[in-house]
Amino acid sequence: MKTRSASSRSVARETAKQQGTAKRVAKAITAEEFDALADSGADLTPYVDWSKARRLGREVQRVNVDFPVDLLRAIDREARRIGVTRQAFIKLRLSDTLPDP
Repeated sequence: MKTRSASSRSVARETAKQQGTAKRVAKAITAEEFDALADSGADLTPYVDWSKARRLGREVQRVNVDFPVDLLRAIDREARRIGVTRQAFIKLRLSDTLPDP
């Protein structure tokens, strides 16, 4: 059995990556054509590059927060009770507490 060198594996991996990316490239059409397709109810998937999609006003920014150990234990206990992750619980409580923007 013939083994490949690290550089040939890297080339093969990069080629596979590029081929995979090439398959996902959205077709280019004008805005008017896109609007007409949307109005007609056609499938817009071939025309949308989902890797660049964003929900306006919903961009994410990572933050670090230090919690006292006792509070963190209480958060974890409550998160387990309602069946969500720690992060989801914190988001839920903050969104319930804060007024809508």
